[in-house]
Amino acid sequence: MKMHRSIFRSVALALCASMLIAPRLSAAPAAETTDDDSMVVASADCYAIGQQVAAQNGGTLAKANASTQGGQQVCVIVVLVPGKDGQRPRRAEFVVPQN
Repeated sequence: MKMHRSIFRSVALALCASMLIAPRLSAAPAAETTDDDSMVVASADCYAIGQQVAAQNGGTLAKANASTQGGQQVCVIVVLVPGKDGQRPRRAEFVVPQN
């Protein structure tokens, strides 16, 4: 009987540990394969696009997410643009094709 409890505890601990680790693994950015079989990380592409958009608008990149809109891969970019005359920054959202 004690052996069954020991096995049950080990299995329960393993399940708890896997539940703590699994969300971190699934939160990793999705990758897609290109023609030359090199891995391109979609979120890294959106981050680079977001940096360019922020620089063009004189702001700071707040968020860059990959998304699908109308069957097309896009990047949703959020930039914080400085306010005028010392006011707080305003939030500007841009949707850019992910090419």
